[in-house]
Amino acid sequence: MRWIWIDKFVEFTPQHTAQAVKNVTAAEEHLYDLYPDFPIVPNSLIVEGMAQTAGILVGEARGFLEKVVLAKIGKAVFHRLVRPGDTMIFSATIRQLSETGAAVDGTVAVGAEPVADIELMFSHIDKNLAGIQFPEHNFIFTEQMTSMLRNVQSGKAFTI
Repeated sequence: MRWIWIDKFVEFTPQHTAQAVKNVTAAEEHLYDLYPDFPIVPNSLIVEGMAQTAGILVGEARGFLEKVVLAKIGKAVFHRLVRPGDTMIFSATIRQLSETGAAVDGTVAVGAEPVADIELMFSHIDKNLAGIQFPEHNFIFTEQMTSMLRNVQSGKAFTI
């Protein structure tokens, strides 16, 4: 992950659940690209926030030894717009984890208001793309990120 969209984790239960937040500010220029007079978070960035939250959860579940990539968006249903001043809460739960990948159920909310329901599938590409050579180093999870995440204890908030 080269671009971090989430601001911090507020809950992290290894191999099970993670909750992260993203504070949306008016200073983010990309919010004005679709409707300059009515800035919103594009749905693609809402999915990106869930993918990062869930992807880190899946990566941590196997000790960041696998190169975890988003393989499929099974479902993405959106309920409301997100605007500057809102704080998105990304909640991810691993539904299934195996040697080849994972399935994650996610919800996004602003306060008590639902924003989206998202189902994602992740692949451990070293296990699934036999014959294709990838660099030995984990180019998905950088050393800076993995060393920071290895120090996390369940229920302790940390900032990325």
